[in-house]
Amino acid sequence: MKPTLVLVGRPNVGKSTLFNRLTRSRDAIVADIPGLTRDRHYGHGRLGLKPYLVVDTGGFEPVVKSGILHAMAKQTLQAVDEADIVLFIVDGRQGLAAQDKIIAEQLRKTGQKIILVVNKTEGMPYSSVTAEFHELGLGTPCAVSALHGDHLGELIDFALEGYPYEEETAAEPGQEKCPVIAIAGRPNVGKSTLINTLLGEERVIAFDQPGTTRDSIYVDFEYGQRSYTLIDTAGLRRSGKVWETVEKFSVVKTLQSIEAANVVILVLDAHHEISDQDAHIAGFILETGRSLVVAINKWDGLDDYQREIIKREFERKLGFLSFANLHYISALYGNGVKGLMPSVDAAYAAARAHIPTPKLTRAMLAAVAKQQPPRGGMSRPKLRYAHQGGENPPLIIVHGSMLEHVPQTYRRYLENTFREVFKLKGTPLRVEFRTGHNPYAGKKTPLTEEEARRAHSRRRRNRKKYG
Repeated sequence: MKPTLVLVGRPNVGKSTLFNRLTRSRDAIVADIPGLTRDRHYGHGRLGLKPYLVVDTGGFEPVVKSGILHAMAKQTLQAVDEADIVLFIVDGRQGLAAQDKIIAEQLRKTGQKIILVVNKTEGMPYSSVTAEFHELGLGTPCAVSALHGDHLGELIDFALEGYPYEEETAAEPGQEKCPVIAIAGRPNVGKSTLINTLLGEERVIAFDQPGTTRDSIYVDFEYGQRSYTLIDTAGLRRSGKVWETVEKFSVVKTLQSIEAANVVILVLDAHHEISDQDAHIAGFILETGRSLVVAINKWDGLDDYQREIIKREFERKLGFLSFANLHYISALYGNGVKGLMPSVDAAYAAARAHIPTPKLTRAMLAAVAKQQPPRGGMSRPKLRYAHQGGENPPLIIVHGSMLEHVPQTYRRYLENTFREVFKLKGTPLRVEFRTGHNPYAGKKTPLTEEEARRAHSRRRRNRKKYG
């Protein structure tokens, strides 16, 4: 087992910067704004042959008893309970603060191993910058600079001293990777609540306030004896309403998470009409080629008339998602949530399906026999055979002649045919046309002497005959 290092401290002391350094990544959003991180954020790191797990937490304010800060404090305490080593981060430039003393007392009660880390000490004498922090009674402070990477190797060596480690084994060739599922949608539609319901615990902060989730949180879990990775993403608002720097970073993280996922669960709010922003999010998911499951949340609070209105709105504005499984759920109470994971499995399997060329060609020829493509000029396009050119999403390449004249409507007809025949439910499907190349196009073969003489004779006879 990897030792778990949990980063704890008051807001804006550099926990996320240190997290990115220790994991050699840019997974955590970093900005000079207090309270930016809210949920627990896990990452993997390594020092030489020693692997470890790092947990970033939000600013710890244990004295607050309500609101979002109280929820953040609960997340921090849960992380501390899971820790092998707690790295208590303080700000060397601001000096010892009253809140540092409160946090130290709170951590001391947990009985965990605590290492005091004085951050932001670049260019400062070690003895003077750490002197006042001895007052906390947590042992010798370690002076580091997360921004510049100073003394981080010594810190991890000291933290992992005495912990046994095992060499990590590489994944066996052909071993199936666990599906990655991103939960996406507008702000305040219930994405974090859905994550907590699927996990059966309060893993991420679910608060009745738009923009609660700022970062993309990766969570590993098991369902039906199969491993998955869930990604809780920040809500996507219309670009015209995104003006804060932090929110812009959150949007980028969300879009990156959608691209990194195998399946996206698009969450819609049944208490609000389906908006153009919902359609934009769905369009981006399709552009990236991700498999899709649609969940209309907060379904339990509607009467029959309101439900019928939402269904009609979905067909009118999001009819292009007809290939995806649709679920009506209540993430808060768990109604309908059990049906999501079978749909996720089906969409994941459809995106990775391998279809033999003979079966594809027979399905294509049957579709052509039922409905031929319209003429393009004087002749009709000819579809000869089809084969699979890729997966996730499936790409089907159709070969023939004059295929540049095939209209978009016929392309959609073939997509629907392939999806129905091969049961590709939940995944986008792309059909690409390739016209055969004529090797003699644009080439002129020189005439032989005999052919040139005969052509000259024909021209002379024609001039005499027709003047």
